[in-house]
Amino acid sequence: MHRILFRWLVGAVPVVFGVTVLTFVLTTLVPGDPGRTILGANASPAQVRALDARLGLDHPLPVRYGDWLADAVRGDLGSSLTSGVPVSDQLTSRLGVTLSLIGGAILVAAVAGVALGVLSALRGGLLGRAVDGVALIGLAVPNFWFGLVLMTAFAVRLPVFPATGYVPFGDSPVQWFQSLVLPVLTLGVPATAPVAKQTRDSVLTQLNRDYVRVLRARGIPERSVLLRHVLRNAAAPIVTVLGVVVVTLFGGTVLAETLFVMPGLGGLAVTAATTQDIPTVQGVALVFTVAVMLINLLIEVVYTMLNPKVRT
Repeated sequence: MHRILFRWLVGAVPVVFGVTVLTFVLTTLVPGDPGRTILGANASPAQVRALDARLGLDHPLPVRYGDWLADAVRGDLGSSLTSGVPVSDQLTSRLGVTLSLIGGAILVAAVAGVALGVLSALRGGLLGRAVDGVALIGLAVPNFWFGLVLMTAFAVRLPVFPATGYVPFGDSPVQWFQSLVLPVLTLGVPATAPVAKQTRDSVLTQLNRDYVRVLRARGIPERSVLLRHVLRNAAAPIVTVLGVVVVTLFGGTVLAETLFVMPGLGGLAVTAATTQDIPTVQGVALVFTVAVMLINLLIEVVYTMLNPKVRT
């Protein structure tokens, strides 16, 4: 475990540094002037230059990144260029929405994907081919198209769930759940496809092993063989795929939050990018990067626990 943590720290530092540098440079190279965006089209060039000087936007790019990095190391991510609100406050207020979407989506993908994969592995035949076909369709269908279909079906034609907006859990648990259903399904249903495919392949591999024949020959109940032995040995690759799915969901939240007008980190990133709010974009990129690195660490730890060969 200590070796895993050491390798993670050694790899995480340059990755976080590289992502923040790349994000800073790309955001800066976007056409336009943040000062002009803040003041509006009617502002004079002198007013724009004065605002750029006050915000430090007239400094060279390496100096500006160095100042941001020095503050970020001390825990200060700066303030939004457009609203003046501290970036850390914006991230804290919106993080719960994004985590709710990702948590709900991964729950849908894990439960439905594992159930479909196990069922198709046991039944085979037409159901197995159907799972393969659904997996290919799920990988090919764009999330935004699927989200629009869900919105049209269950918010417009059949008004069961709200089309947009978010209700905090503390205000109304029922409305909180209803506001999450469509965006969670938009992210979770397509993510079910790779989980189901990997589960089916892993379970089929384990079912063809000699130890399964021995267990069946000894009269062990089929349910016990499946739950206590087959699924346990097939869990390692399934966990790996789930980890990859979680990482992709972070990118999907940008689309889902924009489509369903959710006040999460993805929507914040889109708004900040359009207004060249560099500190806010940097903060969102930093949070996403650290979250992905932590997920990779968790996957490696769980995989090591499930696979004895890795431990040895």
